[in-house]
Amino acid sequence: MTVGDLDLDACSREPIHRPGSIQPHGMLLAFSGSDAGATLIQASANAAPALGMPLERALGQPLERALHPQIAAAVRSFLAAGPVPSRPVPVAVTELPGAGRCQLLAHAVGDAAGGSVVILELERLDGLETDLLDHVYSRMREALERLDALNAPADLLSCAAQEVRALTGFDRVLIYRFDADWHGTVVAEDGNGRLPSYMDLRFPASDIPTQARELYRLNRQRLIPDAGYAPVPLVAMPLVALPPLPDGAPPLDLSFSVLRSVSPVHVQYMRNMETASSMSVSILLHGALWGLVSCHHQEPKAVSYAVRSACDLIAQILSVRIAAVEDRRDAEHRIALQSIQARLLAAMAQADPFLAGLTQHPDDLLRFANASGAAVVFERRCTLVGDTPTEEQVRALVDWLAAQGEPEQFETDSLPALYPAAADFEGKAAGLLAIAVSKLHASYVLWFRPEVVRTVRWGGDPRKPLDRDGRGPGQGLSPRASFETWKETVRHRALPWTAAERDTAAALRHAVIGIVLRKAEELAALSRELARSNKELESFSYSVSHDLRAPFRHIVGYAELLQELESDQLSDTGKRYLDVIVDAANSAGTLVDNLLHFSQMGRSELTPVAMDMSALVAEVRETLASETAGRAIEWDIAPLPTVRGDPVMMRLVLQNLLSNAIKYSRGREPARIAVGCEDRPTETLFFVRDNGVGFNQAYEKKLFGVFQRLHRNEEFEGIGIGLANVRRAVDRHGGRTWAEGRLGEGATFFFTLPKAGAAKIDLRDLDE
Repeated sequence: MTVGDLDLDACSREPIHRPGSIQPHGMLLAFSGSDAGATLIQASANAAPALGMPLERALGQPLERALHPQIAAAVRSFLAAGPVPSRPVPVAVTELPGAGRCQLLAHAVGDAAGGSVVILELERLDGLETDLLDHVYSRMREALERLDALNAPADLLSCAAQEVRALTGFDRVLIYRFDADWHGTVVAEDGNGRLPSYMDLRFPASDIPTQARELYRLNRQRLIPDAGYAPVPLVAMPLVALPPLPDGAPPLDLSFSVLRSVSPVHVQYMRNMETASSMSVSILLHGALWGLVSCHHQEPKAVSYAVRSACDLIAQILSVRIAAVEDRRDAEHRIALQSIQARLLAAMAQADPFLAGLTQHPDDLLRFANASGAAVVFERRCTLVGDTPTEEQVRALVDWLAAQGEPEQFETDSLPALYPAAADFEGKAAGLLAIAVSKLHASYVLWFRPEVVRTVRWGGDPRKPLDRDGRGPGQGLSPRASFETWKETVRHRALPWTAAERDTAAALRHAVIGIVLRKAEELAALSRELARSNKELESFSYSVSHDLRAPFRHIVGYAELLQELESDQLSDTGKRYLDVIVDAANSAGTLVDNLLHFSQMGRSELTPVAMDMSALVAEVRETLASETAGRAIEWDIAPLPTVRGDPVMMRLVLQNLLSNAIKYSRGREPARIAVGCEDRPTETLFFVRDNGVGFNQAYEKKLFGVFQRLHRNEEFEGIGIGLANVRRAVDRHGGRTWAEGRLGEGATFFFTLPKAGAAKIDLRDLDE
């Protein structure tokens, strides 16, 4: 934090609503209670003309005795009429000896003890030509008629500035609008040339600190007739006659006072602007501070309460008209966006995958957020539309978004300030609006806006909101002395996202999430139906394969008997036919056996025991001896551990893998087959490697499917179910299977078995 930051922080904490003093163009009296029996607890030091006795004696006295008889009756009648409002209301115009004509105003505030304090303020009217509302009525009526005839916002603002200046006679009247960061821009101006023009200039948020903006919101009017005034202190006499106040009770709350003294920093700010007097009226939209009507004069200038009220009315009319224009534009914008959203949702409903519907209409997707580029990242698939960063940059941005916690929606008009890597593509995406469309995966729809370089004209250097006045560190703060136009080139920012765009994006997100959930429910129902069908097919497969085993064996047996007993009587053609019958029946029997194994693995219970994998491999090699007879095979069997598993299924796994290795290395001299393992923290990995014909890695996922073959049957016999059996057996153990290979360079098949305590769920249970 810099010294400047500390200074600004001190300004923002200044209790400007409890200054303990007022401006000298009036008198203030504060009574504890809100009825005729209320007692005077505080008064401005200049209040003697309004009192019926010296100030020192009046403090603590009841209202009837404390007040000057000239105003006591009016105040008594006012209090008797009902509750005192919290905002000042006129009570009477009166003539006081020593003070002249005065406007008497009253309002109520709460005190520290939970009671009510009535504040009476008497503003001097002498020298003011328009001291009553009747005097300004005709001018005000004309102003309202002119405003009513206009529709364009710029014309309304300009007209309001002209009418306020005509009513008040100030040298310069500005319409000042706040932006989202509370910087203010002069959007309309009317003046007589005595003060410089500030039209289109921007003023930093630090010119009007937070608590000052809140006061502008609460109290719409503020007048400083003479910036060179000497504050008049409020006098309180905490004597026995006064109601007790808690120790440390703050000074009287003057938030709604028309005479409230202002911060010395603000007074100096006015002097630096070469304005001796000022008046402001707040412009509120839907209760929020939108801007100010700010009036300045080169000399001291007072404005009556009646004129200020007229200006307040113009500001309120202006508020209503601005709100109507902005609301209408916002409504039109939202309707247009909702129409686009409806088209996008309709496209999504017909697309598969559904999010592809968003990118099938790229113009709608871009218009939806008035963006130059968009991206849809769903389940790691990335689709780009329009002018966007590269796919790699978008994926990195999505990872960054996902790391920000779980924001459902994210928007910024200055992405490089939050995500430095965006500096590389700010020409395409300085602004980002993103919605998350999945809670499980980093899936987003993103819209991009490019950097818009623009020049901002400030009313003085915004980097120097405060100066020192030479009284040493921490003392003598003064606002900047220069209001010369200072130009700033704003970079690294895009056009901001509107509320309509943000809200409609949120609505689209909810709609997409709804579609995602519906799709998930449909998939779940489909999965259940598929599981049921699989069980039926499995039962059917088991029954058929079980029933077909015996017939095929009978065919083979009887055909072989016929060859043995009747061969002398058979012709060569008959003998050849019998060979074909035996081969076909053997092949069909093998298919039936494998199908039976496949279906059995889904039906039988897993019986895990400790298995010596080295012994199991040796045992399987013996059963395959007939397939290796006469071949030159170099075996490389590494020491294998003892693991837990179902020995029947593991034997089937090794038998299929070793049989494949032997088969597909046929023609290699020598054939090399290796079996090894790797110990991992949660699983044991086994592999079988050969130097055979290999396979194209692009088809790796097909290898483990039922009846999937990558080689012609004429080259390598087989029915394409062996690896499906391998995968199913390993899955039943909670393990994984995969393969790596290159055509002509051999293949390696991997499977894992989870260790005790890390076993995965039996996938068969999931199927069921």
